[in-house]
Amino acid sequence: MITNATSGTNVHEIAADIFRINTPIAIPGGPEFNFNQYLIADDAPLLFHTGPRRMFPLVAEAIAGVLPLETLRYVAFSHFEADECGALNDFLAAAPQSAPVCSQVAAMVSVNDVADRPARALADGEVLELGRHRLRWHDAPHVPHGWENGFMMELETRTLLCGDLFTQGGAGSTPVTDADILEASEAFRKQMDYYAHAPATAAALERLANEQPRTLAVMHGSAWRGDGASLLRALSKSLAR
Repeated sequence: MITNATSGTNVHEIAADIFRINTPIAIPGGPEFNFNQYLIADDAPLLFHTGPRRMFPLVAEAIAGVLPLETLRYVAFSHFEADECGALNDFLAAAPQSAPVCSQVAAMVSVNDVADRPARALADGEVLELGRHRLRWHDAPHVPHGWENGFMMELETRTLLCGDLFTQGGAGSTPVTDADILEASEAFRKQMDYYAHAPATAAALERLANEQPRTLAVMHGSAWRGDGASLLRALSKSLAR
């Protein structure tokens, strides 16, 4: 579903009640790129990633095509960066009952200073209940970057909200694919390496693999459906090389 004909912003359901909001962007002097946010429609709706502040009208318009914007309860993100949470306060203003959701480190070092309402700071392994859907927070410092970084695993559909892992360039015009994305994401990483290459990266990826995800909700590029554990382990081997 195209929600804005000018920007090309579109919404597609990639798992039960989990919607990918995608906006292609033109980079001056560079290739096309894209931003994704993920909306979980439930008793307590959650948005994962806000997009940059200037994209707020596009993302808000897309959400309104699925559920009333003011009913958002949680605005979550993996780490503190403009494309992750640049529009955080805009969403907090539009949804008066909503709260930021992030790691305890993120709340301590950034979010509780910048956000207009205190964060729901999740401990490693803590489960957030939305209603039908339940999300487990995984601390993953420096994977791929950010001391405060973490991911959310949706336990009913086995969807991993995996942030900057498996970033792909281009418009992200395919909402969800079962084709190979590792080659494209590794090619993108090698052009402009955004990984911290921390000592615990392999252990963090193995922990995510042990969750047996079936869908990977990627922040940039197509979401992916298949044996997520195998793909995460293949990424770990590629990074080790």
